[in-house]
Amino acid sequence: MSDFPDFKLSLEIRIDWSDLDMYEHVNNVSYMRYLQSGRVNFWEASGIHEFYRSSNQGTMLVSTKCDFKKALFYPGNAIVKTKLDFIGNTSFGLKHIILNEKDEICAEGDDVVVCFDFKKKETFAVPDWMRNKISEF
Repeated sequence: MSDFPDFKLSLEIRIDWSDLDMYEHVNNVSYMRYLQSGRVNFWEASGIHEFYRSSNQGTMLVSTKCDFKKALFYPGNAIVKTKLDFIGNTSFGLKHIILNEKDEICAEGDDVVVCFDFKKKETFAVPDWMRNKISEF
């Protein structure tokens, strides 16, 4: 099994029967939920979720994209791998791949998020501590 070394975060998700569509493969909406799980995994690993809980500041998704490459099926697992793609002034990007159990790429995703103050309802510059931490991924 190849481990895609550029992607330091990995999350295995059990494919549920309810994830399927009428063609009996994983529905495109489920892929988007898998990408969301990859983002949440990133928030937790980087401390962004904890930062939000203590300050009411965090990150907000402003754009997401998914390119479907290969079908996923039940029963099975989807493996979501996530890495930092870029860091801007108030935003940064994540890149995801979704693999099947044979390590075949089934989807590629891209997210853009902004740092957002939920009290003031405005963006803010990526803090140095966050810039340093997310650079690890």
